[in-house]
Amino acid sequence: MSSALSIEHLTCSYNGQDILKDLSISVEKNEIVCLLGASGCGKTTLLKAIAGLLPLTSGEMTLNHKVICDQKTWLPPEKRNIGMIFQDYALFPHLTVSENIAFGLRDWDKKQAQAKVKDMLALVHLGAFGDRYPHQLSGGQQQRVAIARALACEPDLLLLDEPFSNIDTQVRHDLIKEIRRIFKAQGVTAIFVTHSREEAFAFSDKLAVMNHGIIEQFGCATDLYYQPSSKFVADFLGGGSYVPALVESDNTVTTPIGSAPFTLDSVYPPGMNVELLLRPQNVTVMSDEGGSGTIIEQQFMGDNCRYMMDIAGHVLAVTSSEALTVGQKVRVQIEPHTPVLFAS
Repeated sequence: MSSALSIEHLTCSYNGQDILKDLSISVEKNEIVCLLGASGCGKTTLLKAIAGLLPLTSGEMTLNHKVICDQKTWLPPEKRNIGMIFQDYALFPHLTVSENIAFGLRDWDKKQAQAKVKDMLALVHLGAFGDRYPHQLSGGQQQRVAIARALACEPDLLLLDEPFSNIDTQVRHDLIKEIRRIFKAQGVTAIFVTHSREEAFAFSDKLAVMNHGIIEQFGCATDLYYQPSSKFVADFLGGGSYVPALVESDNTVTTPIGSAPFTLDSVYPPGMNVELLLRPQNVTVMSDEGGSGTIIEQQFMGDNCRYMMDIAGHVLAVTSSEALTVGQKVRVQIEPHTPVLFAS
């Protein structure tokens, strides 16, 4: 695959404070990348910098191998061929759906523009809604109009800022699936911002987890979830518990729960004290009056229950299809898996 957007050593400052710090990332063509992080981590600042709405302190950006910003070059937003979709859709209330989609096609031949609008309406399944106004549409329909308007201009890159945050929970999942299908069918390269890991997992091809202006880790969702590079990434992407552990050999770790067989990386030599990350799916619990664990909290999750368990003075988050009660004794077993260890 060839790179569509390349960012190298980007720094953005405001009032003398670095908001983005020596940040580098590469987005491939037809790839959907999520900037994931808590409020204030810099993800929206990065989106605006890519769009050309903020100046760079240093660094370089290229789009389809063309420099759009460096120490000598700065293309204004309207010259970058980058589309942007906002959280509030930013539709023109006095224009119809068709007129909104056609807004960026004013320089096109009239017949070509009309044909393009018709194609976009069909693409987002709004063929019968062209004469309606934004206030006559649901939130999900308005978002699809915003998508159609952005795609009509055939951008090289599409930026989305919290695109699903105003969508009702009941329709959000279907909308995410539908828009992802549209992007893939159209060969769209996109970057979107969210603070929701569920949206990130469902919509993106790759995640960039951001923290205080830097990218902590970038890659496929499964890689980041199962092999986080830091506790910050591990905690942000999913619930888990840390237990002290001792590396006994290159294939065994001993914990207060017991020993577990692993294939370890050589950076963890025998005798090293570490912390072992255990996600709920890494641990199996079974009711056992002679067990060493005690259920101290439960939370019903629908298809299973999540429990907090105390074992040897350590609290673990676990799931179980078996109905357990607070105060119940349980037996605990660590399932074979690739370990995630952090130096103590």
